[in-house]
Amino acid sequence: MTWFQNNTDKVVDLLISHLWLSALPIVLGFVIAVPIGWYANRHRRVRGVLLSVAGIFYTIPSLAFFLVLPSIIGTGYLDPLNVVVALTVYAVAIMVRSATDAFESVSPAVLDAATAAGFASTGRAFRVELPLAGPVLVAGLRVVAVSSVSLVSVGALIGVSNLGSLFTEGYRTDNNAEILTGVFGIVIVALVFDALIVLAGRLLLPWARATRTTEARGLARLIGGGRA
Repeated sequence: MTWFQNNTDKVVDLLISHLWLSALPIVLGFVIAVPIGWYANRHRRVRGVLLSVAGIFYTIPSLAFFLVLPSIIGTGYLDPLNVVVALTVYAVAIMVRSATDAFESVSPAVLDAATAAGFASTGRAFRVELPLAGPVLVAGLRVVAVSSVSLVSVGALIGVSNLGSLFTEGYRTDNNAEILTGVFGIVIVALVFDALIVLAGRLLLPWARATRTTEARGLARLIGGGRA
């Protein structure tokens, strides 16, 4: 606790760095992956290929990816952009499968009804499929958020400042207080991101909560009827 009080400014700076290095890939990964998932669900012939490619990208070791990226995108080895690009790739790799499953979960009967009501393909995607796929998309985004917050810390090994820097520096100086501060800081950031995503999901998808409530009541009645 004494170490944290004496180094508050340093921890806050690393926290801010960790926040934006995590948030940007989460947002970019979501924006990129959702259209890909929608396309994969609509075109079954390429679905397997897209999901396989996404899986392959996710198997690339993060540290190796950080070191190889500068030669691919022309950045310096200490450029934070390397971390952002790598984590965006990982976010897309995770989110593509979630997005595909999300759009697949939309009832075909609902889609047929939307088409019969006069919705064009684009209008149906934005006004029908996307809202109904929302709960599954939110679940996938929560996984992406936790993964991104965790992987940002690996960037400290290549000199990109974030809360993971407290690990490397604490290990070098044998300072357990510094290491624990980094651990707790990353856990808190992950919990905050997760809470914000859940809150956003409840605000933007109120019908999902209503559906869960209706299902719970139906189950309760079924159980009650069975006992009677």
